[in-house]
Amino acid sequence: MKILVADPISPTGVELLKKQEGFEVVEAYGSTPEKIKELIKDASAVIVRSETKITADVIAASECLKAVGRAGVGVDNIDIPAATEKGVIVMNTPTGNTVSTAELTFTHMLCGARPIPQANASMKEGKWNRKAFKGSELNGKTLAILGMGRIGSEIAKRAQAFNMKVVAYDPFLTDARAKSLGVDMVDLDTAFRTADYITVHMPLTPATKYMVNAEAFEKMKKGVRVFNCARGGIIDEKALVAALESGKVAAAGLDVYEDEPPPPDSPLLKIPNLVLTPHLGASTKEAQESCGIEVAEVIMLALRDGVIKNAINAPSVDAETMKQIGPYISLCEKLGTFVQQISPEKVEKLSIKYFGKLADTNNKPLTLAIQKGYLSRISDSVNDVNAPVKMKHLGIEVESVKSNADSDYSELVEVSAICSKGVSHTVAGTVMGKKAKPRIVRIAGHSMELSAGGKCLLLIRNVDTPGMVGVIGTVMGKYGCNIANMSLSRVDEGGFALTAFELDSMPSAEAVKELESNENFKSVRVVDLS
Repeated sequence: MKILVADPISPTGVELLKKQEGFEVVEAYGSTPEKIKELIKDASAVIVRSETKITADVIAASECLKAVGRAGVGVDNIDIPAATEKGVIVMNTPTGNTVSTAELTFTHMLCGARPIPQANASMKEGKWNRKAFKGSELNGKTLAILGMGRIGSEIAKRAQAFNMKVVAYDPFLTDARAKSLGVDMVDLDTAFRTADYITVHMPLTPATKYMVNAEAFEKMKKGVRVFNCARGGIIDEKALVAALESGKVAAAGLDVYEDEPPPPDSPLLKIPNLVLTPHLGASTKEAQESCGIEVAEVIMLALRDGVIKNAINAPSVDAETMKQIGPYISLCEKLGTFVQQISPEKVEKLSIKYFGKLADTNNKPLTLAIQKGYLSRISDSVNDVNAPVKMKHLGIEVESVKSNADSDYSELVEVSAICSKGVSHTVAGTVMGKKAKPRIVRIAGHSMELSAGGKCLLLIRNVDTPGMVGVIGTVMGKYGCNIANMSLSRVDEGGFALTAFELDSMPSAEAVKELESNENFKSVRVVDLS
């Protein structure tokens, strides 16, 4: 089997593959896209870092490709839908660069505290200007970490060694996990207002894009220092430049950018108290060695033994099990993302119950699918292998129960997000009909019937009084949002009812705001199922 190594990885990893009987390893570093399409034609696997793009055209050119291995975390350079459609497994190496990125972040923090790069440049110009490079100590300062995953946790350890007070903002981290890390959990406003240093370690999602913007800088202390070695776009670069120029931000450091590389006329390149590095988070000998060996191992296991690890786009199950539970994989991912979006409180536990035939089969892949769905909007590079680890990092317990209790359906999956003080949010679903369509059949104790395969659901808890449906329909029509289907449910007459709408598109913020302003609506929730 031919393995195409398109980007340089650790020689140890390459040698590991070459030693395997039946493997032909072709190293083709720096190849053009056309050359890659030629070489991949008869390849069983291809290994890349971030340089080579595995596009839909490249995948289409392959005739026997089984696996793509990414030596690193991000898979933006791989067309996942095209790979999935062709049955190609995409795998990454999620743990190899944790320490290297944490250490780079701390290096940026130290350079923000003591202007070493600027002093070095001055010295090499023949100057001796000690007064120009007065710094600040980390000792006793407050560091706010936005995002407490693997890398954020490593940053906390290092900051504590420097006697910094560490506060953390992560809406999905439990108090117990925070306590074990020795950090104080705070809300985002408190993090902005109290921190002397702020570092970002979140994925780039619609919720985190421009999280650190002009409004956020206004809330910060004068002289704050800000760093981003996570994803470009979390910090609004224009707002950062303005804050640096005004003196609100004393120093900053970036390893990632909205456009990479930044254009030659970028104002970022002209700010003296801003240290820039060219996306070096994983650029250490140790990280490259670790990622190179790990990617070689996952490719080797997939091709030689049929064992799938770190899969981005495929569950690790045998064909027979997949045949039985396959229709429920999509449903479970939707239930996971649904319950995450309707749980405003801090979730401490996911309780999953399987009823009917699902209680008698291997439902581990379904539990993984629920976790992946739950994490899909709050974490990046989630797959069957790392989803449980990511849940553990957040301090969220996952409980799976096979129930023999009676149910209204022959097969049912129920997911409950249990929050502090015993508050819980529950959704249940099943698969219906010959076409095995995923359906949501219960929300918070209310019997419903809604498609889980649509784009968006609007959930409104309203006073059970005439005219409510008309009010909602009028607002949706006013803002051009089409209602595809609806379901109503109440427990007691005259109390509160739950009204759910399937929408063809996400409602605008203005539409939601108008609904929320209605005194008859206790709560308005928009759930993105796309």
